[in-house]
Amino acid sequence: MDQQFNYFQQQARGPMSASAIAAEQLSFMNKVYMWMAAALTLTGLTAMYVSSSVPLLKLILLNKPIFFGLLIGELALVWYLSARVDKMTATGATSMFFLYAFVNGLTLSVVFLVYTASSIASTFFLTAATFAIMSAYGYFTKADLTSLGNLCFMLLIGLIIASIFNIFMASSTIYWVTTYLGIFVFVGLTAYDTQRIKEMNVIGNEGTEEDQKEAIMGALILYLDFINLFLYMLRLFGDRRNN
Repeated sequence: MDQQFNYFQQQARGPMSASAIAAEQLSFMNKVYMWMAAALTLTGLTAMYVSSSVPLLKLILLNKPIFFGLLIGELALVWYLSARVDKMTATGATSMFFLYAFVNGLTLSVVFLVYTASSIASTFFLTAATFAIMSAYGYFTKADLTSLGNLCFMLLIGLIIASIFNIFMASSTIYWVTTYLGIFVFVGLTAYDTQRIKEMNVIGNEGTEEDQKEAIMGALILYLDFINLFLYMLRLFGDRRNN
């Protein structure tokens, strides 16, 4: 549908050369990666700061109503931004995206209490390398990754169900199965989502408010892929603190 829409829009605006389309798509994706990187930086700095503050840790992590309220708030922010972005200004969408990244940093501060700083850093760079390779594949491949995306989405539903089930079962087998499955799912989604974001870019609206909102939504999707891939890889490669 995105490709068909872009095709008819291009016909209405007049023909564009393949090189001009490719250049605009590259410019758009650069903006997507820039917003995603900025949000990841905010999340990381927030998590580090909270983990170094005993009062904040007690307020957020030891107070269940606040902690679960933040988790619910994160879900609400993602849902609202995804559902209402068309009716929002570009500034509003950007602000809500960074608010989500900030709140996510508050809850992810627990990672610094569970794992050593060195293993967090090494896993982050491993995640970044894996993400970069798969995102590049999704961007440059000529293959249609829709089937891969559909498979990963179905597996994601199973992953969520199994993870919720294991909260009560506390099975180490399910834990490790979901760990490897989670890595596979978000590696695949990184490639698929990159291709989808590239194709959803409306050619010819560069520099407009709509263009910025498209970039913010693309950044949100890839941000979620990166964070989830990082958390699953941390299960596998992270060194837990001895305390």
